[in-house]
Amino acid sequence: MNAFADVRYLPHARFEHVDTRFDRELGIYWAWMNPKPRPFFSPQLLVELSSYVDTIENGAGTMVDAYGETGEVRYAVIASKTPGVFNLGGDLSLFKTAITRRERATLVHYGRSCVDTLYRWWKNCDLPLTTISLVQGDALGGGFECALSSSVLIAEEDARMGFPEILFNLFPGMGAYSFLSRKVGRRTTEELLTSGTIYTARQLYDLGVVDVITPTGTGAVAVESYARKHARAANGRRGVEAIAKELNPLKHEELVRVVELWADAALKLSERDLRMMERLVRAQQRQSADEPLPVGASNVVPLAVGAGD
Repeated sequence: MNAFADVRYLPHARFEHVDTRFDRELGIYWAWMNPKPRPFFSPQLLVELSSYVDTIENGAGTMVDAYGETGEVRYAVIASKTPGVFNLGGDLSLFKTAITRRERATLVHYGRSCVDTLYRWWKNCDLPLTTISLVQGDALGGGFECALSSSVLIAEEDARMGFPEILFNLFPGMGAYSFLSRKVGRRTTEELLTSGTIYTARQLYDLGVVDVITPTGTGAVAVESYARKHARAANGRRGVEAIAKELNPLKHEELVRVVELWADAALKLSERDLRMMERLVRAQQRQSADEPLPVGASNVVPLAVGAGD
């Protein structure tokens, strides 16, 4: 059954930038990011994603579908409705304004809003469920960080991911190093963070970053197939996930400290760095939200990581 065949909207989850759906048969609770006017992490999108996680935690891993029937949430999935884009990352317009005004508190507050939710997601909401990111299209900067916070990263063949922050002399500060280093080690992590390269899904699969790769257009089916494949041994599978997190623990305090280091580094950006950031802001503002980014060579850096209007 295709994920779109039985759309069950949760009557109690009324969001403007996130569409939530519960497949009771497979136990999949979908969250499709649908931010307007651009696919980046606006403060409103961050609030709604936090509320989405709240619905899982408050329900203790159970969900009521549109027919009033209760089911167990076995997989929580974050994906995107924007064609060709998973998420383009942080609100660069907000960043630039805060840096210009020397508003460190604004930067820290934004970063905390990100990592507070991603940490809960990384922990599988402290419930016997598996978090999954389905990347279709581009996941850049904070979008890539979001994808990495899941226990399982599923990507379509034409997906591209990377951290272009180095272009304006900064680094990703909302969990990238913490999530990646626990998955692929320090050397690969630092190469991914400092190269400025946008990698293909296949390259990241070979590096061990992407867990499942699937042909373009089959992402939702791949998520369903994953759920079915592991249904018989779900307890064992989640036990393996728990072991991985136990042997490579991550504390919330680590993520918060990195956010503070990121904010301090942002305030040290030069006028040249800020001009580059402004260029990226303008490029993102010009881009239509309903048009996918052009797909090119793996080392081509797009015009924007993400920016507000």
